[in-house]
Amino acid sequence: MRLLPSARPAHSADSSTPREQRSLFGEILDWMLAPLLLLWPMSVALTWLVAQNIAAGPYDRDLGQLAHMVSRQMAIELAARPGLPVRLPESAAVLLRSDEVDRVYFQVLDAQGRLITGDRDLPPVDGERSAPGELVWRDAEVRGEQVRVVSLRPLQVDGSASPTWPVALVQVGETLDKRSRLATEIIKGVILPQFVILPLAVLLVWFALARGIAPLNQLQQRIRQRESHDLSPIEEHDAPEEVAPLVRSINDLLARLDQSMGAQKHFLADAAHQLKTPLAGLRTQAELAQREIDAGGDVRSVRRSLQQISLSSQRAAHMVNQLLAMARAEDHEQAQRRQAFSLVRLAIDTVQDFVPRAMEKRIDLGYEGPEASERVARLLGQPLLVRELVRNLVDNALQYTPEGGTVTVRVFADPFGQVMVLQVEDNGPGIAPAERELVFQPFYRGLGTNVDGSGLGLAIVKEIADKHGATVSIEHARETPQHEGLGTLITCRFPIAPAEPVA
Repeated sequence: MRLLPSARPAHSADSSTPREQRSLFGEILDWMLAPLLLLWPMSVALTWLVAQNIAAGPYDRDLGQLAHMVSRQMAIELAARPGLPVRLPESAAVLLRSDEVDRVYFQVLDAQGRLITGDRDLPPVDGERSAPGELVWRDAEVRGEQVRVVSLRPLQVDGSASPTWPVALVQVGETLDKRSRLATEIIKGVILPQFVILPLAVLLVWFALARGIAPLNQLQQRIRQRESHDLSPIEEHDAPEEVAPLVRSINDLLARLDQSMGAQKHFLADAAHQLKTPLAGLRTQAELAQREIDAGGDVRSVRRSLQQISLSSQRAAHMVNQLLAMARAEDHEQAQRRQAFSLVRLAIDTVQDFVPRAMEKRIDLGYEGPEASERVARLLGQPLLVRELVRNLVDNALQYTPEGGTVTVRVFADPFGQVMVLQVEDNGPGIAPAERELVFQPFYRGLGTNVDGSGLGLAIVKEIADKHGATVSIEHARETPQHEGLGTLITCRFPIAPAEPVA
């Protein structure tokens, strides 16, 4: 038997930062209203451009008709007075100037660009010459005002184009007051209703969202009004279709919670029953000892009562310790705080702790495996829980091994399975194959063993192994021709931590 020093790994702290809670109603409202508020200014700008084009259309046509009128009047005057200077008739000039809103300018030029009649302020035409009879519109500036100008290269009276025709270009310009007024009226007619429709749309969206989320509020109220012990499933048909998967997940959680609470109630009932026996024995033996002392009875009777009290108190303390170990093994929060540790050192420390008890029962308790100083693969998990697992395996083996027996603890690496293997072997009565799954249940003890115990040792082993992703198996230590098997060999396989081996 080899006794080696122990190493105690340090705990690592885990910190978490709270996340900001978001509102589903506010997020949906943002995604619906934000595009609307962005598109509305774009709609105003597009409406303004469209209104400008709509307003310009009829006035451009009127301006073109004025240019044709000036061209015809000049053609008539030239036909009536060939070779003489001509001017636009007074009646035509009055008609051009009769606009009460805008100022109208006209200009008639000859082939050399000289003014025949009209206003000199109109700017000349830039760019390529247009075809005779074709109207060309452009924007210009006259006397600091923006004007719309139409240009026309007129034809003769008979409709033919001749280079000898004295009138080369007719231009008519008009300021933009009427156009601006019409565009403004169009904008008002389109935009002003939007100032009413947009807030109304926002209110309708708000109302629709509130009404759409109302079933969620009703579901919340139904859940809030439940009693704390009511773990029955939530009715899925009363929830919206989009929330049905969430309701099914909650129902699954409730079912697992109900199962867990049922198991805890059963565990507490069994624990109370198990604790009742040693506590009742304590009370009975204490009363007997008190009576013997009061009656001046035999000292040996009092000594036997005190021995029974000591034995009952040991059983009760062992049961309490096992219950506390089971609670630690089931603590999910503690299981999440993981760190790397050496299974070899835990096994050696445990063997050290149980040496006095093994010597009392004259049991050969030994360890087989790497030295504590050797470089071995490490595990990732809770070293305190794994230590409790090893302690329960060794304690269970010592309890069921008769005097003069052997208990061996082994640790070795399986490079093919990427696991560390822990084995505890004894030469006790063994566990029948039919009971190998039952012994992992809390408070189960095989019949005919005549061994005092809580029935929690292997249940704790199974719980801790599951928390660390390990597997536990039970088999006979050896087979003989006379018997099906002798002794018990319990094997735990732990996955190796993804880290470099350390000493």
